[in-house]
Amino acid sequence: MAEDDKAGMVHGVFSNVASKYDVMNDAMSMGIHRIWKDAMMDWLAPRTGQRLLDVAGGTGDISFRFLKRAPGSSAVVLDMTEGMLVAGRTRAEAESQADHLSWITGDAMSLPFEDNSFDVYTISFGIRNVTRIPDALSEAFRVLRPGGRLMVLEFSQMPNDSMQKLYDLYSFNVIPKLGHLIANDADSYQYLVESIRKFPDQETFAGLIRDAGFENVKYRNMSMGIAALHSGWKI
Repeated sequence: MAEDDKAGMVHGVFSNVASKYDVMNDAMSMGIHRIWKDAMMDWLAPRTGQRLLDVAGGTGDISFRFLKRAPGSSAVVLDMTEGMLVAGRTRAEAESQADHLSWITGDAMSLPFEDNSFDVYTISFGIRNVTRIPDALSEAFRVLRPGGRLMVLEFSQMPNDSMQKLYDLYSFNVIPKLGHLIANDADSYQYLVESIRKFPDQETFAGLIRDAGFENVKYRNMSMGIAALHSGWKI
């Protein structure tokens, strides 16, 4: 798929599902995505005074968790889809954290920030939708301060082939139907399922993070590899 075509498709997909995005996340994962995001915060261990950039931050799930754990910190939610940000601003957490939270429309491959601007960079279930993943990782490295940390939560590959096949059966047969029932949009969720299967496995993605300049790169599997957390440091 051409770069412009993918960018347009991704923007269209998330514009279509923005109003039902959080509900669909709960339905697709049976609520487990909340456990994965809490595990992300456990490993990240936010500290007071840090500045977070939450890329593809959508409706603010990660930023809200970060600010709750580190009062006095600040967060910028960046997403290419204005509809997702609008949905995030309507959440109760957005009003309570308004003084520490900002929402910006932007592209992960060309961030509108100066070098060395953030202590933490997160991207949750968004990196696979970026047209040029190495460019997004290079931008993450650029905007992080020395000593800053990258953390990525993304669907990944299960190490057991039989379990992976079972999960694929669920993904391709159930998730688009849920998309139709809940969001009235089966096609967008068909795309999302297909994008998961095309995403690099854990070791390959860890290599891309190292290639971008990050050090001490590690990953942890969530739910036997259905998703994975990747961590890297700008040293």
